[in-house]
Amino acid sequence: MKTEKAYKLLSIQENISNRSAKELIDKGVVYIGNKKVAIARGEVKIDTKFKVKKIEKIKKIFEDKDIVAIDKPAFLTSEEVAKKIGFPLLNRLDKETSGVLLLYKNDDFRQKAINEFKNHRVLKEYIAWVEGKVAEEIEINSPILTIKNKKGKAYSKISPEGKEAITFIEPILIEGNKSKIKATIKTGRTHQIRVHLKSIGHPIIGDTLYGGKPSYRVMLHSSKLAILQYKFVSNEDKNFDNP
Repeated sequence: MKTEKAYKLLSIQENISNRSAKELIDKGVVYIGNKKVAIARGEVKIDTKFKVKKIEKIKKIFEDKDIVAIDKPAFLTSEEVAKKIGFPLLNRLDKETSGVLLLYKNDDFRQKAINEFKNHRVLKEYIAWVEGKVAEEIEINSPILTIKNKKGKAYSKISPEGKEAITFIEPILIEGNKSKIKATIKTGRTHQIRVHLKSIGHPIIGDTLYGGKPSYRVMLHSSKLAILQYKFVSNEDKNFDNP
């Protein structure tokens, strides 16, 4: 049977441009059956039927003269959200991580906020689904080293040469051989929660970069962030409890 590049077939199926089709695949929302299409230019059979998962809308949690708090959907980069809203980023979330994302509106506030981050005075709570049974609280205190490749993509690992990284894990629910947990981070290293959970044998479901089983997304959600006088909360989306 003849084959064609995935993005070209998707553009025909969805009646969109080739560029838009490629962007959807790059965002990680295009599937063949239960398997994510990873390479836009990959060859697939011409009778292939795609499933495209919906990207939730960007929601504004709060705004004043200093700060904008956003409920970031999965599958959008933090930079894409900042561009759409029109203000620069104060923190970042990975593309498939949803939840509280902060933008700043003036440099005076940015400097105050950076000082809070540097001095570990920011509360950052996440919810995650992980592999295995987590039945007790765990403190992970392992330094993390982050390396970037030529394309600027980051990969982190536990290393004595890394920077201090502390994560507190609390169980919420055990369902079969997976667990829903709360992770509170004292520091903010790249991929910190993902690396720390891998290091204790409980990788995040969907986090194939760090040993997790495939799912429709990395099952990590920024649920609460408190800084200075502000406290912001984001609830998981309706699909989050079905990893």
